[in-house]
Amino acid sequence: MPILTINGEEKEYPKGTTFEEIAKEYQPQYENLIVAVYYGSRIRELMKKVDRDSTLSFITTFDEIGINTYTRTAVMMLIKAVRDVSGKHPAFTKVEYKIGNGFYCNIRADFKVTETFAESVQKRMEEMVEDKLPISKKGYPLNDAVEIFAREGMDDKVRLLKYRRSSEVNVYTLDGFSDYYYGYMLPNTEYIKWFKVEKYHDGLLLHLPTRKHPDTLTESAPREKLFSEMVRSTQWGQMMGVDTVGDLNDAICRGEFDNLMLVQEALQERRIGEIAQKIYERKDVRFVMIAGPSSSGKTSFANRLSIQMRTYGLRPHPISLDNYFVNRECTPLNEDGSYNFECLEALDVEQFNKDMVDLLNGKRIEMPTFNFVTGKREMNGDYMELKDGDVLVIEGIHGLNEKMSYALPAESKFKIYISALTTLSVDAHNRIPTTDGRLLRRIVRDARTRGASAIHTIAMWDSVRRGEELNIFPFQEDADEMFNSAQIYELAVLKQYAEPLLFAITKDDPEYFEAKRLLKFLDYFVAVDSQSLPKNSLTREFVGGSCFKV
Repeated sequence: MPILTINGEEKEYPKGTTFEEIAKEYQPQYENLIVAVYYGSRIRELMKKVDRDSTLSFITTFDEIGINTYTRTAVMMLIKAVRDVSGKHPAFTKVEYKIGNGFYCNIRADFKVTETFAESVQKRMEEMVEDKLPISKKGYPLNDAVEIFAREGMDDKVRLLKYRRSSEVNVYTLDGFSDYYYGYMLPNTEYIKWFKVEKYHDGLLLHLPTRKHPDTLTESAPREKLFSEMVRSTQWGQMMGVDTVGDLNDAICRGEFDNLMLVQEALQERRIGEIAQKIYERKDVRFVMIAGPSSSGKTSFANRLSIQMRTYGLRPHPISLDNYFVNRECTPLNEDGSYNFECLEALDVEQFNKDMVDLLNGKRIEMPTFNFVTGKREMNGDYMELKDGDVLVIEGIHGLNEKMSYALPAESKFKIYISALTTLSVDAHNRIPTTDGRLLRRIVRDARTRGASAIHTIAMWDSVRRGEELNIFPFQEDADEMFNSAQIYELAVLKQYAEPLLFAITKDDPEYFEAKRLLKFLDYFVAVDSQSLPKNSLTREFVGGSCFKV
């Protein structure tokens, strides 16, 4: 019998034992739900079976892989429930965006979503949990999988698989409903214990647990501004005829990339111009506060916004909040003793407010510069005085937090939230997390500008995201305007830069599984060259060649 090494102890299990059976044996030792396993150097779903000696460890919903497995399974159940309740085709549902802790699903065609319909979907999902319906997985030859999805009316999957290099496709089946998912799934519906379905705008919002609180359902506050910005970007994609990765690949292969890219750039430039006009129309604005998560393209956006502001006769002056870092020895520490550069206390808030109030009152001040090599703030004779038409464009992760600019009158501030809110989907049932797009941006930029390896960037990503959850996302709805910096074509451009960096990560590295996941994701895309991108493109902030100092 195969011998498994679990938590340092060796145990024998009959060949053919499912990992689910072993997980149930060890579940009492774990606070969170076990949803998958590490089997040697590979990740295995719980429906898979033991076939050899190996080490075994467990993946729970507290892990990124685990909570994504839970989410993916719940989404499949929702799509199946919608079909059962409505009697409509599974292609009838599209998973659009993540809004807070929920996933917005658009119910296509002329179907009207009501509160009663949402309640019926909730009830059907609860029945599925109670019935413990199995979810099977089977590999099909590529052509057979395409035929399955064609019969189901999933034209988006048919287009996607046209570019698939692998000769086999894994198809999951739940109670007669077959689908394809990018990632791992649970073995049956019993595991999905926490969820809530409600009507939201014209679709459904599926509330699910978060990694931080994986065993409870915490509903987030409404995020109407975020939703509106996502809808705007979706409409742009529909106008360009690109809703999914398959659509993008088709456009590239038809030789339409340049036209697609130029239209996307023009749409973003028009949007930046609209924001500049609103700043101009608010005559009391002297401070434009820009904040957003890592790799949102804040620097390029601030430069492009400044250019648009000049067309209205304003004189923008860029300022980075990083120049107000406290000296290194005064920086707060994390629990592990490392510096916490992302908390508000890492900035000299009092000095920033004093300087800004002095400028607002017509005084001439000397602006600081932070020396990241010495870890000291320096005064290098950079004097500033605000005159008529002068506006400070201030960029930093705390820009939307009122505590950062507490001394400034509300009417003097114009707040902008920027993020790469990816609305392109792999297919109708597999959305692309916005964090994946930002992580790939950062991997490429860190390697180009800092000589940092992909291992380093991936290793610190969890810490970066925790800082965003605390310091940025809670304030996004307070913004006067939002800007989506994601470009519908960018992942096809980033692919050629990111792949070599990810391939450099070996099986011995802790970041290997994440690198492998990202490589599989990038494999969906047909790559394009970055040569034709405009010099002011937001994507150039990451791949290089920008006309701005980024």
